Amino acid sequence: MTAASPLAADPGAPAPFDGSRAIRLARETFDIEAAAVQGLKVRVGDSFAQAVQSMLGLRGRVVVMGMGKSGHVGRKIAATLASTGTPAMFVHPAEASHGDLGMIKAIDLVLAISNGGESEEITVILPVLKRLGVPMVAMTGNSKSTLGRHADIVLDSGVEKEACPLNLAPTASTTAQLALGDALAVALLDARGFQAEDFARSHPGGALGRKLLTHLSDVMRSGDAVPRVLPDANFTTLMREMSAKGLGASAIAGEDGKPLGIFTDGDLRRLIEQGVDLRHLRAREVMHPAPRTIRSDALAAEAAQLMEQYRITSVLVVDAEGRLVGAVNSNDLMRAKVI
Repeated sequence: MTAASPLAADPGAPAPFDGSRAIRLARETFDIEAAAVQGLKVRVGDSFAQAVQSMLGLRGRVVVMGMGKSGHVGRKIAATLASTGTPAMFVHPAEASHGDLGMIKAIDLVLAISNGGESEEITVILPVLKRLGVPMVAMTGNSKSTLGRHADIVLDSGVEKEACPLNLAPTASTTAQLALGDALAVALLDARGFQAEDFARSHPGGALGRKLLTHLSDVMRSGDAVPRVLPDANFTTLMREMSAKGLGASAIAGEDGKPLGIFTDGDLRRLIEQGVDLRHLRAREVMHPAPRTIRSDALAAEAAQLMEQYRITSVLVVDAEGRLVGAVNSNDLMRAKVI
């Protein structure tokens, strides 16, 4: 009798990987979850409108609750609501039973998420929420569940089946919950007249926030950092000013402070290529008259658009009276992450 080979197949080992099967399951997952979201369309009706109206009229916050995967979805829904104009927060149901219920007031509204509607951590606090007089919206796939019976408004998030081949892991059901939460947020932001500027104020660190909240006065060069010479300045003075300030250009401004023209590094290269004798020229003779300018209270993104439109790299900044108060180039805007 020979000993078994150490390379013999392990009866508990998984079957060899089948790439075509993985692809087929992925496609089936997409079909099942797409069907779950499409199924919500025919069930959205008066209860959805009532939920939106209730949240719209709140003096407090939407308190989102959910256990397990529904809890993860709930955190995202709370974050989306808060960032689109509806004050919201997530409270973990299990923690609520150990003191966090004190965070919920009668002026709030609870959005409780549970596919089956029987999550013990939620059902155990339902009587307390009722005594507090807190209105409740349930997002559940079972309107006859304990959660569904206790709720003031029920949003049906039910699905025919999960994408999981075992029909066990929350997959299609959490996708439906997430879509329904997004629908609430979209309806609410529309009802509030929420604009891009409002979104930017709650996202100051993001790209949109920088574009919509950053003004030229925040990023422009000002004071002595602005290269400028008088119209009668000689060419040497003009070059020294450009070199010292490092903008790649210099404004030519009158005694009243209003810009008359601009001279750039590109202009210098073109004059040299033409063989022009620069020694005896004055600033007024080499400048581009009527330069592009922008108000200091404009958004920095507007300066970026101006540069792109006219294919220039520097813009002079003026005040309400048209006096030169600053300058900005594309490098300044890139450092500010506006472009």
